[in-house]
Amino acid sequence: MSATPASALFSAVPLAPSDPILGVTEAFLRDPNPRKVNLGQGLYYSEDGTIPLLQCVREAEAQYLRSAPPRGYLPSDGLRAYGDAVQQLVFGAASPAIVTLQTLGGTGALKVGADFLRRLEPAARVWISEPSWENHRQLFEAAGFAVQSYRYYDPATRRADLAGMARSLAQARPGDIVVLHGCCHNPTGADLDAAQWPQIAALTRERQLVPFVDLAYQGFGDGVDADAFAARLFARTCPPVFVASSFSKTFSLYGERVGALSIVAAGEEEADRVRSLAKQIVRTNYSNPPAHGAKLVAAILADASLRALWERELAGMRERIKGLRRDLARALRDRVPGADFSFILEQRGMFSYSGLTREQVRALRERFSIYAIDSGRICVPALNRGNLDYVAAAIAEVIR
Repeated sequence: MSATPASALFSAVPLAPSDPILGVTEAFLRDPNPRKVNLGQGLYYSEDGTIPLLQCVREAEAQYLRSAPPRGYLPSDGLRAYGDAVQQLVFGAASPAIVTLQTLGGTGALKVGADFLRRLEPAARVWISEPSWENHRQLFEAAGFAVQSYRYYDPATRRADLAGMARSLAQARPGDIVVLHGCCHNPTGADLDAAQWPQIAALTRERQLVPFVDLAYQGFGDGVDADAFAARLFARTCPPVFVASSFSKTFSLYGERVGALSIVAAGEEEADRVRSLAKQIVRTNYSNPPAHGAKLVAAILADASLRALWERELAGMRERIKGLRRDLARALRDRVPGADFSFILEQRGMFSYSGLTREQVRALRERFSIYAIDSGRICVPALNRGNLDYVAAAIAEVIR
């Protein structure tokens, strides 16, 4: 069979569907309505509707630029000081049995981890929550895995469904990979608690599954250490463990693509072999990661004063989100008497699974220029004093 002639190479390329999140933002940007609100994209906004530049980042960057450093390549696994700082943050201590690679954001960590696992366990299935972040399925399918879903969210209670999750994962085979949201579940905001996580860890050990913890929002739920509970639990009890970290939200460094993949091995000798394969995979993906954002994060986490400033700023963002949840729940109760919006208060992190149907989401878009993704997920910090009442009134109108 002959190859396709060069002139016809792109003739069979299909028009790819819009990304379910980025496509919403594209529609929002085209909308001329001055009252439009974008609740779709996962960004933390300040009260004035802008992406903040944290003071700790501003100070670390000023120090960095004053030193006029050279701009050479980093190693394939990234800046070592950054890797050590990530280990301390995620696991509570650095360990030679943990391999940490600097990656292109949390997405890059998932991609490198998926490619790594595909090399070792090509017949494994990957289990993701239903629902999950849309890119989880695409990333693991692109790596060549068959992807299954486990029950996670109960729309009747609007909470995590531990029993349903356990029933689903009981069908997993030894060697299968289970992707877990370490905190601030995306898209639902419904988390397992400290009494429930050990039950999932025990099931993971019993079924001989490989846990892959996605920890994109550490510090946005209940605090830096509290939000690392699941990652630390699995690292202690279920090696091998993969953990994807992201600092896009927690340091407000979206465009710097600052992430990490940590792999918990059984010991130093195993870790050396794991690192060698992981570096090879990075080399064939993007060779080496960018330096600037990682150097800022490493400097902040290593400096006691800057670290304390970051934790104060992070707490401010976290508490603002909780305040917005209270205000939104109150505004909806006032407009829809008798309805129960307590789930909004119980959810954690940037997102709320609002319970809005696809039709109601589209009504919000068409009638009020309020943009959410079709699942009903809304980005809570996109709200502020200037738009919260407008959004609450519109939601009340479409659900009545």
